[in-house]
Amino acid sequence: MTRVWKWNRPVTVREVLEDLQQERSIAYTTVMTVLDNLHQKGWVRREAEGRAYRYEAVSTRAAYAAALMNDAWAQSDNPAAALVAFFGMMSDEQRQALTDAVRIVQGPESAEPAEPAEPVRPVEPAEERAGDNPGSAPEGDGR
Repeated sequence: MTRVWKWNRPVTVREVLEDLQQERSIAYTTVMTVLDNLHQKGWVRREAEGRAYRYEAVSTRAAYAAALMNDAWAQSDNPAAALVAFFGMMSDEQRQALTDAVRIVQGPESAEPAEPAEPVRPVEPAEERAGDNPGSAPEGDGR
């Protein structure tokens, strides 16, 4: 898939083979089998061109990675724990990318943190003991 994404256009088995052979020795039939398997799994589509096929990615690399993550998460018996473990493995840059992605998904209306309606102040211990009924009005309030 990396080679297919790299060119971002329909490619032949021969093109992928020649590119891979710059790094290692690999057989034509191996590349052909892998591309055929990717076609059967729905990751690439192919069109006949003479006696050969041209293969093209069905989705982006990002969509592929997302699908893999989703499959792995779906197999967990404790999705929350799996996420916590996954986040724990992330670098600072990956965590920032996650924060950015959450902001994008939530939309512009959630870009700024919500302000509390009234300022929240800590309750002093003496105030807690002042009234037996915390819901009642203080004395001298006129209610």
